[in-house]
Amino acid sequence: MDHSDAVVARVQEEAGKLDKYFDRITSCRVMIEAPHRHHRRGEAFHVRIELGVPGKELVVGHEPTLHAIAKHDDEAQRRKDLEIEAPHKDVYVALRDAFKAMRRQLQDYVHCLRQEVKTHEAASPPPFADLSPK
Repeated sequence: MDHSDAVVARVQEEAGKLDKYFDRITSCRVMIEAPHRHHRRGEAFHVRIELGVPGKELVVGHEPTLHAIAKHDDEAQRRKDLEIEAPHKDVYVALRDAFKAMRRQLQDYVHCLRQEVKTHEAASPPPFADLSPK
């Protein structure tokens, strides 16, 4: 997609927020794919985030779902004024959702590092009835 200072600023803002969850991030790469010119509505932007952390790379690929696109198309047919005039509105929603998914992955990674992952305790054996003769 064409370069946009506003989108770059939003990406940097969202990436900066990840530091409060884990301060040893080694790299962050964000790729945004714009829709074709003829397709301008309904969460059409594809966002991929690759986050480098010690010993691992976390990846989020946020793509629109067919359900979301179909829902938007139905609404647009009912009310013509719902059509999105500026496609940049969609890129911010796609970025927000992708960074939200990355934040969850990063939190899970940190919990594993700190060994805070919930484990199920082994079920204790059922108490045996005393079957001996009395």
